[in-house]
Amino acid sequence: MALDPASPERKQEIKDCLGAIRERVATASSSSPTLVAVSKYKPAGDILACHELGHLDFGENYVQELEEKAKILPSDIRWHFIGTLQSNKAKTLALIPNLYSIQTLGSVKAANALNKALSSDRTTPLRVLLQVNTSGEDAKSGLPPLSSSEDVSASELGKLAAHVIRECPALRLEGLMTIGSLELSIHASETEKNADFERLKQTRDILKAYLETTFGEDGTKQWGQEGTGKLLLSMGMSSDFETALKAGSDIIRVGSSIFGGRPPKPTT
Repeated sequence: MALDPASPERKQEIKDCLGAIRERVATASSSSPTLVAVSKYKPAGDILACHELGHLDFGENYVQELEEKAKILPSDIRWHFIGTLQSNKAKTLALIPNLYSIQTLGSVKAANALNKALSSDRTTPLRVLLQVNTSGEDAKSGLPPLSSSEDVSASELGKLAAHVIRECPALRLEGLMTIGSLELSIHASETEKNADFERLKQTRDILKAYLETTFGEDGTKQWGQEGTGKLLLSMGMSSDFETALKAGSDIIRVGSSIFGGRPPKPTT
């Protein structure tokens, strides 16, 4: 992959789009959420143009594409892997020195593979978020959300969270992620709450209570956002990030509204 700089016109287009998104984020949220610019299928020159505007957080869906881009782009970029995580790709991901987080952890097998592959030279644990399938759609990855009536310790999500904390010192459980239903995003009015976002918030609260009971309330040392212990929520994309922010999202993933529509996935 070559690093061909974006044209002046393209740089201006990205600047305008990023500026507009930043304004909308500031209007929708009183906190400082993390804006992950989703750059899959986009040329490295587009990412560099965005980086030159002071943006550091970028999201990629495919391991090989992320690996190739990380080699030629600035080392201070914070890469977020947001695609389907396969355990056989863990080693490749772990070798990317500025990999900042993996937002799609969904199995003990993948957690173990990551923990084993991460270099002992890494000074901080790799942040991971557990993916939750809040919409229950078969086409989406992720673990089932939690309900207040179930035994969290016996749930898939509870087991994975506890395993990461107990058995994976190279990882730090930072929060939960969901994609949510596109149907909800399209048809919901501005005043309606998104059921998937509310479900993820409820799951976070239930999981938090379980972790505090199991590991003690001082979560800042073992799980959650470093320094605060808060279990972060990653929810909201181009079509619904403002609704997500109003619902309390800490991380949003915005691609087409920054970089424009994506071409079809390459077939070769």
